[in-house]
Amino acid sequence: MIAQLDGELAIKTTQTVIIDVAGVGFEVFIPLSTFYALPELHDRVKLHIYTHIRTDILTLFGFHTALEKELFLMLISVSGIGPKLALNVLSGIGPQDLLQAIAGRDAARLQAIPGVGKKTSERIALELKDRAFKALGGLEITPGLIIEEEDKHMMEDAVSALVNLGYTPKAAKPAIEKARFKAGEMTIETLIREALKLLA
Repeated sequence: MIAQLDGELAIKTTQTVIIDVAGVGFEVFIPLSTFYALPELHDRVKLHIYTHIRTDILTLFGFHTALEKELFLMLISVSGIGPKLALNVLSGIGPQDLLQAIAGRDAARLQAIPGVGKKTSERIALELKDRAFKALGGLEITPGLIIEEEDKHMMEDAVSALVNLGYTPKAAKPAIEKARFKAGEMTIETLIREALKLLA
């Protein structure tokens, strides 16, 4: 069972990477959160790996942080959620926001992720609430950790601005969510500027 890969980043796309380990290229599926953290091509990269084995296929899923892998394992433990949908969830919301949404049983926030319907979001919130709360370290779900309504509108406006610049909503939304953590004082200008750096 492959648990980690450490090698040269030979190829990267928003969905997969190929890591060259001693001349052997391993294809690894990744979420957008990991894609944004990748180094330049031909630099060294180390990913946490989940090996998914079916009767005729072995597929590798890679994560920049142990938290992303833990969330992935939590998600695929839910009935009806396979590895590809779990990756989609991680691509649609940041790890800390996902933990907060699950721990707070915010099914509506989960349902806003592309590919996650009402029943699936409710199952995630119900089945993973305790594990998410434990992963947060038992901290209370405080208002300061939840996106305020005004900030939410600002983020939506920033996504719209990126779409107007030619980016797809699927690419723009995760970039804006990640930019929120890097932007310092959050304004629509700083969000767009940071997101454009990530998308470049």
